[in-house]
Amino acid sequence: MSRIGKKGIDIPAGTEVKIDSGVVTIKGPLGELTRQFKKNISIAVVENRIELKPVKENIENNALWGTYASHINNMVEGVTKGYVKKLIVEGIGYRADATPTDVTFKVGFSHPVKVSIPKDLKLTSEKGLITITGIDKEKVSSFASEIKAIKKPEPYKGKGIRFEDEVIRRKEGKKTA
Repeated sequence: MSRIGKKGIDIPAGTEVKIDSGVVTIKGPLGELTRQFKKNISIAVVENRIELKPVKENIENNALWGTYASHINNMVEGVTKGYVKKLIVEGIGYRADATPTDVTFKVGFSHPVKVSIPKDLKLTSEKGLITITGIDKEKVSSFASEIKAIKKPEPYKGKGIRFEDEVIRRKEGKKTA
């Protein structure tokens, strides 16, 4: 039994939900998201709430029940509030230069690293802080992780790209006698 799936999801004002044979479309003030779901879980709109119930009680359906509820909740939150991830570029000479279509990183390699920005995400770069915004939680988080993987923070000086709320455990350097 899923505690998350049993609760149901409230639909905020100004948000439309359409369910058509396993395809859930949610339209809000920031945009529209569509996702295909298996028929194992019945999804219905009942009085400004999205209700989910497993078609048949078994282990797989119970696992999907909470997962689908979380996916739909993320979709509703994305089209109403949006998602933001912030990354910090730390290190002497390290920087990120953003244009509307791509971002170029200079992070200690012999060459600049160029990454193209997905069309449904917005990226701003200002003095060591990169802000990624979008309505799809998976795309925002995935792109932020892709950027972080370019130069992970090292444990001695903390140089690299890290999330804003991430704490880097520092190691002590060599002792000089």
